Amino acid sequence: MMHWLCVLVQTPAHASLGSVLSYQYPTLLAPGTLVRVPLGKRETLGVVWDADAAGATGEVDPGKVKQIASVLEGIAPLSAHWQQLLGFAAQYYQRSVGEVTLAALPPQLREMSAVQVQRRLKRTAPTPPPDGETALANAPTLTAEQAQALDQIQAHAGPCLLFGATGSGKTEVYLQCVQTLLERGPHAQALVMVPEINLTPQLEQRFRERFAPRYGAASVVSLHSGMTNPQRLKNWLAAHHGTARIVLGTRMAVFASMPGLQLIVVDEEHDPSYKSGEGARYSARDLAVYRGRLENAKVVLGSATPSLESWHHSRPVEEGGRYLRLHMPGRVGQTDKLPLVRRVDMNHQPRNAVFSIPLLEAIRERIARGEQCMVFLNRRGYATVLHCGDCGWKSECPHCSAFRVFHKIDRTLRCHHCGFTERVPRACPACGNPDIAPLGRGTERLEEHLAELLSDVRRPNSITTECPNGEPVRIARIDADTTRLKGTLESQLAAVHSGDVDVLVGTQMIAKGHDFRRITLVAAVNPDGALFSSDFRAPERLFGLLLQAAGRAGRDASLGDNAEMWVQTFQPAHPLYAALKGHDYPTFAQQQLQERAQASLPPFSAQALVRAEAKTQEIAHGFLEAARNAAASEMAHWDGWADIVAQVTVYPPIPMGIQRIANIERAQMLVESASRNALQQFLSGWQSVLHTARQSPAGKGVIRWAVDVDPLAI
Repeated sequence: MMHWLCVLVQTPAHASLGSVLSYQYPTLLAPGTLVRVPLGKRETLGVVWDADAAGATGEVDPGKVKQIASVLEGIAPLSAHWQQLLGFAAQYYQRSVGEVTLAALPPQLREMSAVQVQRRLKRTAPTPPPDGETALANAPTLTAEQAQALDQIQAHAGPCLLFGATGSGKTEVYLQCVQTLLERGPHAQALVMVPEINLTPQLEQRFRERFAPRYGAASVVSLHSGMTNPQRLKNWLAAHHGTARIVLGTRMAVFASMPGLQLIVVDEEHDPSYKSGEGARYSARDLAVYRGRLENAKVVLGSATPSLESWHHSRPVEEGGRYLRLHMPGRVGQTDKLPLVRRVDMNHQPRNAVFSIPLLEAIRERIARGEQCMVFLNRRGYATVLHCGDCGWKSECPHCSAFRVFHKIDRTLRCHHCGFTERVPRACPACGNPDIAPLGRGTERLEEHLAELLSDVRRPNSITTECPNGEPVRIARIDADTTRLKGTLESQLAAVHSGDVDVLVGTQMIAKGHDFRRITLVAAVNPDGALFSSDFRAPERLFGLLLQAAGRAGRDASLGDNAEMWVQTFQPAHPLYAALKGHDYPTFAQQQLQERAQASLPPFSAQALVRAEAKTQEIAHGFLEAARNAAASEMAHWDGWADIVAQVTVYPPIPMGIQRIANIERAQMLVESASRNALQQFLSGWQSVLHTARQSPAGKGVIRWAVDVDPLAI
């Protein structure tokens, strides 16, 4: 007797073939079982799915139903909660459930046969943990603020927003939460997420030092895209089978299969890196909150500069708040001593000065005392553009509506969008003028200029004496260009921690999460650009980045009195810098939320973007305009849809900020509603309209289109 089963397979997002297909098998398999199934001329990985949840309806021709090729024995079925999480993510972010589900599994697992899986499982048999009586590594004594926050987290059932100043010891609170959890249950698991890969190694080291002696090295694993496919599969299996008690990872880790999950920590929850920019454009932070509610797990969101959405949700319950807000304003080892913020009015400095005279003197003083400085500029490369003064030529990318960045170290012009790279021309390609000059500054040029300005400064003999020994100042640069090779980031960070670096120059990679003990001065060179951005989220991102950067200074209690954050600006009276000077995030957040409420912007409304890519801008616009018109002319007349369509505003399509990348034109259309439910219903119904528009003459030439729910960049 053959049983009919619904199996999810990975199909393109907008393929006419659905994600849920019917197959036969002699044995009735449990939902969540991993199988290999034939699909066309190839064999692919599939997941047995519940027929009702998959929406399987209608009759299937028995003659066309194929048989499941094999079952991946030894891998327990994925849990019902995990299936529900992936189903929700697919529905909310307007993607097919098969695409989202299969993409959440390790890449190597999707390619392995049943025989290969068996071999892998034999090689990676779990090792027994150490004796359960082994003591944990000594934990530091909690401050009063940390102890109070920990008690409130344990007592509260819903999500908690841990609003703690940089250096207040949020990580130690996470560690104590995990420790309490593991001691309470032998099968309990915890998920700890960080926004970027470069923050994972130092966090993993702290967790291993604390928990590996008692629970074994295999109890702590990482999951992020920087790992090799075999590593990701090994760690995923450890989490899935419960061997790994603690999973550390980036946004992709929110989909880790963890049957014993009881705690989710989202560190730096405000960071935009938690929002995916391709495929299912999901927010890992929002899915973590949903998963916590789904699996009855505690959720802790931590940040010194929470997202305005989370801040709004953590208002008092009587005002509609859904999160418990916990406040830790003091720094560990100090008495509420935060870095002093100094604003330098660049209008009073020499024309075209990169570093103000007072800032240079402050850097010199720090070096003489054996302390470290950090200079922050969120733009890599040497110069943003090469320019010809005679004819006006600029180093535009021939494939994108953007400029190629000049990288002096290898004498190239490099497009940071499509990757197109050329050698720097000897003369202007347009008029032949040999005198072409760089415009703008990146971290590479900043490093070079700083070395020139500090060429007469010498390092002290050691960090405890001020007697120069003749060695020049050591300046290091950390950005995406200097950390391309595997292991380079770790070695550069180690040099900073050991004191071999006097001045650290870098992008946002160095501005958050790192525990640099001897940095006492942080300088933001040119942050004004975000003040005048058309993106309503730009001030929020700028304030968060600057406050996070300031938090790198004075993390050692013995140096806290000297900690300073210097901001060089042409707008010193701007309210954002006034709030930054007082480390006053609540005032900044209140002002921003008032502006958003007046303009009906998130979190007071729900938004989605429909993006289209085509050969020409006219085709992309035509497709989006056809879908927009159909929403007004067709959907409004569907039975029971008039009220839903009336609650949604579909704005006309416009070109994207960078409208051409790799010779592909891009346009977008904003969809907005005061009701999130109405927006979701509208988007679900609109999918068929978008498919129809794609097949119509207006959609001819459209390469791809996608829906981005809750976009972070408009």
